[in-house]
Amino acid sequence: MCQCKKELALSFSVQSKLLISAGVIASASATWHLLCICGGPSWFAFARAPQQIIESAQQGTMLAPIGTVIVASLMFSCTMFAFSAVGLIRKVPLLKSALITIATLCILRGLIAIPTFATPAGFDIWQIVASTVWFYVGICFVTGSIEQYKLCKSVI
Repeated sequence: MCQCKKELALSFSVQSKLLISAGVIASASATWHLLCICGGPSWFAFARAPQQIIESAQQGTMLAPIGTVIVASLMFSCTMFAFSAVGLIRKVPLLKSALITIATLCILRGLIAIPTFATPAGFDIWQIVASTVWFYVGICFVTGSIEQYKLCKSVI
């Protein structure tokens, strides 16, 4: 690896690296959602989409693709805010508010699914993995929010 790339990678704080990882995860999740449109109903079912979305994909109605594009757009927005906070892209408006909101929603997503871990068929590994990942992403956004708050305090 060239020296300039090493210096760039080492110049990020731990909090920034966590936020970058959260942005990458959000982007990968958004891409996965979009691939479900191409994969069809079986991909939506594998991704544990709501039954209404699976039926839409089976019937060829627009609910599944439009809903999926909206969800993917929200996830790509999370990536944009994460990358903006660490300086990979230019600063975007409402950055601190967005980081806090995203952190809250991701942590809630991680925690709210806990009652669904155990099903009559046993433990739902997919739900456990997804909840753990989104909880991690939420914690990453919390650390990014704290770092942004500290940066603003030090500039004043």
